Amino acid sequence: MSYLYLAHLSVFTVAALLCLGSIPRARSIKHDETREGFVAILLTCSLWAIGYLGYFLLPTPEVKVASYIFGLIAALACVGAWLYFSAAYTGRSPRQAPYPRLIVGGFLGIVLVKVTNPIHQLYFTTTWVTEPFPHLALHQGILHWIILAISYVVIGISFFILLERFYHAGTSARPLVALVGITALPIAFNIYGVLGSSLLPIWYEPFGVAIFSVGTLFVYFERFEAIQFAGDTDTPTIFLDRDWTIRDTNLAATTMFPELDEGIGQSLDAVLPMAAEAATDGDPNPIRINHEGSPRYYHVSTTSISTGEVVTGRVLTLTDVSEQEQYRRRLERQNERLERFASIVSHDLRNPLSVAEGYLELARETGENESLDKVARAHDRMFELIEDLLELAKSGMNIGETETVELANVVHDCWQMIASAEATLTVQEDLGMSMEADRDRLGELFENLFRNAIEHGGSDVAITVGTLPGKRGFYVEDTGPGIPEADHEKVLEPGYSTAEDGTGFGLAIVKEIVEAHGWEIRVTDGTDGGARFEISGVESVE
Repeated sequence: MSYLYLAHLSVFTVAALLCLGSIPRARSIKHDETREGFVAILLTCSLWAIGYLGYFLLPTPEVKVASYIFGLIAALACVGAWLYFSAAYTGRSPRQAPYPRLIVGGFLGIVLVKVTNPIHQLYFTTTWVTEPFPHLALHQGILHWIILAISYVVIGISFFILLERFYHAGTSARPLVALVGITALPIAFNIYGVLGSSLLPIWYEPFGVAIFSVGTLFVYFERFEAIQFAGDTDTPTIFLDRDWTIRDTNLAATTMFPELDEGIGQSLDAVLPMAAEAATDGDPNPIRINHEGSPRYYHVSTTSISTGEVVTGRVLTLTDVSEQEQYRRRLERQNERLERFASIVSHDLRNPLSVAEGYLELARETGENESLDKVARAHDRMFELIEDLLELAKSGMNIGETETVELANVVHDCWQMIASAEATLTVQEDLGMSMEADRDRLGELFENLFRNAIEHGGSDVAITVGTLPGKRGFYVEDTGPGIPEADHEKVLEPGYSTAEDGTGFGLAIVKEIVEAHGWEIRVTDGTDGGARFEISGVESVE
């Protein structure tokens, strides 16, 4: 018996056994449509191989041809199953495929062509030959090549959508990419079978499918499911073992967190400690991670990978929820601001209103104009409070359109609005920095700081404006009496003032403008004992 004959029998026997033996394992795939597709691939591929075995082993030409046609029908079904599986695995629901009747009709039409080949013989013809071993030789017709071309187009689409998903999954998918490549290798044997003389001109794909099945289901099963569980391939995904050691990452993760490039084999806690803490504690709140100088917020979620009841690994995903989190924080700030406003209205406005009511009642009883003067002063005080309150509300709103501004120019323009002939302003030479800001709001910030310095430091106070080291911000300091360290935070709160006639809103407005730009403000002592306000987190524009 020819060794080539035995080799052909062995290839298809092994392929059939491997595919049939893999079906129980495939039934453990968690995703319904993916499981259906994979089981269909294994079943149709095994029937395909069995049909070819019948072509080699059955005794008469008629039953050989019938078995070969059975194998061809199973092969066509396997092509459809492969597309179904690929679509399901990559999140494209195959049950929602367009024109389902056309697809089913096309399949049945091709089946009819194959079944009726003994009549029209346009698909293939047969003759008995003795080389390379005695067998019923197949001579493929025009319909064979047309249907083969259609099948390869479908297979090509399936391979593309699988490889696209694996590519985005990064290094974690390399073994699966290799397995898909092995599945396509038998195409070379098909071509050699057509052009050569030692292999028959039939499809050898069942063996490639068998290798893919065994490799995926028994060697890389956890990784196979992990890549699918990662969901959106643009989401940073980290693959962990059961001890929370980093085993792999996708491209999105290494792009967003470069430290993961050197983190393979290390504990997640050592590389991304905040993500590890959120994952192990099950904290539903997003974590904050600085990315390129800007804060980003991520929701951390984990999916366990199990074999039976044993957890063998985990998939950790970090979903960017920065926009939602920033919106939520803005709402919280607005609610806090509303509460503060309600407190101010109920407390600070009530005092002058009570004074006005008292003196108005006294004026009605005595008719003295002096009481009415005091009523007028109380009303002026209320108007002043209301104007500052409205200014505070406006400063806390989102900033308007930003532009590139020269800091020194804004400072000089604002100084012209300050009515104090004796106070002096010194602008450091290094203040020549440009920045992205809402020019009007920035002007309000400096005007309030200048007025605060004059109000507390006297009309002859000296004010200095300069940049912080590295041009990451700027400062305003004065030569006034300064602010006690215990009050450094309090002075930024609405309504807090040490001046008798102050409303306590000026510095609160400054803080709101700073935070609306995404900057930070710090109160400290000046070099000459006065107050110093440092605004940091400002991006300098070169």
